Amino acid sequence: MRMRNKPWAEDYLREHLDCVDLDGDHAQSIREWFNNDNPIHIEVGSGMGKFITTLASQNPHINYISIERDKNVMIRVLDKVIDQNLTNIKLLCNDAVQLTEYFKPHEIERIYLNFSDPWPKKRHAKRRLTYHTFLEIYQHILSTDGEIHFKTDNRGLFAYSLESMSEFGMYFTKINLNLHEEDTGDNIPTEYEYKFSEKGSRIYRMEAKFHQ
Repeated sequence: MRMRNKPWAEDYLREHLDCVDLDGDHAQSIREWFNNDNPIHIEVGSGMGKFITTLASQNPHINYISIERDKNVMIRVLDKVIDQNLTNIKLLCNDAVQLTEYFKPHEIERIYLNFSDPWPKKRHAKRRLTYHTFLEIYQHILSTDGEIHFKTDNRGLFAYSLESMSEFGMYFTKINLNLHEEDTGDNIPTEYEYKFSEKGSRIYRMEAKFHQ
């Protein structure tokens, strides 16, 4: 997600280093940052932050990490964290390729990938967050029973992700080909999801694990 550059964004984020990491200060010490032993869930690419801040509000016994590389977007997540006085969420301003630098092996219980960039051109496949190099990263940081939860409105990306994960040796515990018709009531829509589902776009979702 790209937003207009805000020259003040970094200064604003640095005013809240108790819950924001811009420079890798908490790399390999995420649990110490939270100062508890609660499970850690992360969202890669949090956008405006409605999804992960809602989760954090509903589940105070779980620690959440919002990962967003664009400072101009991250300030919107921070606004929600402050407004809701959430203490179980931290924000990392970095890219998914750096995850192993931040998290210890098998430290994470769940990874959320919501409406990631589909990178539709074949030559850009390696940039997709379900490309095998990213799956290797997730496998490294996920716990033995850890899960990946994935949502998209892009049918091509969903089909690609199912194939990529299967070839990597993963298995699926849930697949929804039309989430909003099949939803059991526990779905938390993102801002992007609201926008496109209102236009009639089908939302695809799946949950996956690595074979051990």
